Order: sequence, then C-alpha cells, then structure tokens
Amino acid sequence: MIDFLQTVLALLVTISILVTIHEFGHYWVARLCNVHVIRFSVGFGKSIYVKQGRQPDYEQQPVYDKEGNLLPVLTRSNEPLAPTEFAVAAIPLGGYVKMLDEREGYVPDDQLHLAFNRKTVWQRIAIVSAGPIANFLLAIAVYWVLFAAGVTGVAPVLGELDPESAAARAGLQQGHEIVAVDGKVTGTWTEVNLGLFDRLGETGEIKLTVVEPGSFDAQSNYIVPVTQWLSDSDSPAPARELGLVMQLPDFPAVIGGLNDDGRATAAGVEVGDEFYSVDGVSMKDWPHLVDVIQASPEQTLDVVVMRDGGTISIALTPKGIEREGSILGFIGASPQPVNFPPEMLRETRYPIYSAWIPAVAKTWEVTLFTLASIKKMIVGAISPKNLSGPITIAQVANATAENGFESFLGFIALLSISLGVINLLPIPVLDGGHLLYYFIELVAGRPVPERVQMWGLQMGMFLIMGIMVLAFYNDLTRL
Repeated sequence: MIDFLQTVLALLVTISILVTIHEFGHYWVARLCNVHVIRFSVGFGKSIYVKQGRQPDYEQQPVYDKEGNLLPVLTRSNEPLAPTEFAVAAIPLGGYVKMLDEREGYVPDDQLHLAFNRKTVWQRIAIVSAGPIANFLLAIAVYWVLFAAGVTGVAPVLGELDPESAAARAGLQQGHEIVAVDGKVTGTWTEVNLGLFDRLGETGEIKLTVVEPGSFDAQSNYIVPVTQWLSDSDSPAPARELGLVMQLPDFPAVIGGLNDDGRATAAGVEVGDEFYSVDGVSMKDWPHLVDVIQASPEQTLDVVVMRDGGTISIALTPKGIEREGSILGFIGASPQPVNFPPEMLRETRYPIYSAWIPAVAKTWEVTLFTLASIKKMIVGAISPKNLSGPITIAQVANATAENGFESFLGFIALLSISLGVINLLPIPVLDGGHLLYYFIELVAGRPVPERVQMWGLQMGMFLIMGIMVLAFYNDLTRL
C-alpha cells in the first residue's frame, strides 16, 4: 500500500510540474499580448482548489473592423473583467488556459481588444507555441543544473560476454570500454543505451568504438549487423540483445528488498539473506542467481541461504511470467545495493556559466531522438507496444525518485521534452494542430473555415483518444 501511494505521489508531482510549466508558457505570453486569461487550471474536471488573481488592469485599445476602419463602441460590459482564476482540478492528467474568445461566448465591444481571436496571427502563433517552448526551456534549465552540479554515470566497460552473443561474435571482449556508438561519443552506459535505442527498427550495421584494456587512447572499431532490429519488441533492451554486459563490482547474491506478494516472501526468504547455493550449485554473484532463477519458472528449487552466521534450506518455486515470447522465473526480490568504486565511474561537469551549452545540445539530441522514435512507430519500424501511459510514467517516476534527486530531475527533463514534441505534432486538439491552422492562414491570407476546423477537431479527438486507449492497454499488459 505504501509503495502504491509513493507511485501515485510521484506521478502527481511529475505531471503537475510539467503541466504547470507548459500552461504557464501559454499564460505568460497571452498576458504579454494583452489577452485576458479567464482560468489557469492544472488538471481537468471539478476544481478542488481555486484562488482569484489580481484585478486585471489592461491597456484599453480602439476596435477596428477587418478592413482597418475604427469602430464605435456599441456595447459595454455591465461589470469589469473578473480576475483570472487559478485552479487545481480533480483529474491531474493535463491542464488548460482558458482565454477570452468570441468563439466561446459573447464579448462586449469594449473587451474585444482582449479576446484571443482578435489578435494578429503572429500573436496567436506566439501564444500557442509558448507552451511547448516552455517545456523545452524547462529541460534546458534542468540539464544546466545537472551539468553544473556534475552528472555521474557508470563507465561503459564490458564484463564477461556470452561467447554466442552478437557482441562476442563481432570480436568485442571483456574489459573493452565503449567510447562511441555510430560515431557518437559515449562516456557512460546511459549514453551507450541512448545510442543503441537510436537504431531500433533499423537494418544495417552498428559501429562500436572501444578502447582496448591497458591501451589508453588506442581505439578500435567493431561492427555488429542488425536486421529490423527489435522491431517487434514491446520492452526493448538493446544492450542486452547485443550481449553487451556491464562490468560490475563484487555483487553478492544478497537480498536487499522483497515484494509482499512475491514467491521469495512466501517461501520464507528474508532481507539480508545471501544465496549460497541452488540445487547444489554455488552462486557466484547476483547475476548468476538471476540467470538460474529466470531459467527455472515453476520449478521447485532447493535453495541454501546464509543467515545470522548459519545456513537455512528453503524450497523456492519461481513464478513463471511471459517476457517477449519466453516464460521466465521471478521470485519478487531485489539485490542489496552495491557501490561502484571511483575508477568505474565517469563524471561530467561544466562551469555554471557554460553548462547551458551542453544543456541545449542534450535537449536537441533528445528532441531528435523522440521525433525519430515517433516516426519509426508510425511507419511500423518499432512496435506500438512501446507507447507508454500514466501507469508506466508513475512507475518510472517513483523509481527515479527513489534513486535520488539527480535521477528524478533527469526524468523530468526527458518527459518535458516528450511533452513539448508531442504537443507540436500537427494534430488538431494539440498545440501543433492550432499552429498548422495559423500557418495556413498566413499563407492563404484568411482563416481556415470553421467547418474544416470542426472536422479536424473531431478527427484529432478520435486520434488522441485512440492513442490514450493504446497507452493504457500497454501499461496494463506490462503490469
């Protein structure tokens, strides 16, 4: 129950940060363009908290018709404009900024200059694009802080490889440090994985540049051929697929955490137990234990654990769970955390006055990666099962929060970029759909007909609802 509440809290914090920043972008630029904002809401549905802003004090402007002729003020409002409402609503999966607009209700003549629809097309473009831009700026700010504080990652040094793996067949060996993937510099395993994810669904060759053990700066290139690589996978693990194994410090098979409903808990395993042997085979380390457990779904194993200086025999039956067409064994246990020695870590740090440069570069790199992934999903190069919804986001947010503030900030930046990119897609309902209409208006010299906009709105709603259903379905199947 506590884990569930932590996961929900992590989702609420994550979504609230991203939505608030996004909608504030719209709000701030709308105010700069002298548009009255009626409501700023984080969340949808019934409001659970509302606060009134300050009484608006807008600059009065004359009213003109479409030909530029000055119009007399024929109607006046009986009451002054109400202050902007700042609200938190019950459904925290989005938000909105409601602006004064003739398309949504009657606007008196003396308030027409404050209506969104009366602004120039360039002002409307600025207001609509400000939300996604705010998300990109948030990502840049987060990366700026991270790069200035120093980002630490595990050095991409290879451990013992499976002789039958693609990496071993290509000639890679234990002790090689991967310094580039397809020419992109990789200082940590995170960057190696990002470079490999870039090649999902493709056919061709992946070039891995490595430094030989003890050779300092001498580099060698190794080629790994791929064909429609992991295009059908719903949970791709590219490094594992190639057989790239991380070199680990001493990693004893000691239990650090247990699921309440896991097979290990049911069998009597306790936190702190060290697995000594399984069916008479001595356990070398945690990865060895994982291999044995996963290879034994629904098989009763004779396990010997060390506890309080003695040994205890336990009958343990791993639960069989399907993963990518195979049934693997799981016992609902996690390892005791292991600290990496300094020589196995790599730190990236920049002076605070120049850290914005790599922050912009990182944001641009992740943006291109996100666009490429969307394109591959549309053309079928990678499985739509990779699409994630709020359940997966909640789980990842909780996991990154538990791993430390640095990990959580990095996840916020990644998700903020994804939100910015998705909102710029030319789909009616999204910001990108409105921008599409406004750019057409710029070229054609007149607005897109209301009938066409309504048709596009219906199609956009249908498409977005379909994507949301697919994302929820993927989340539930992952559970």
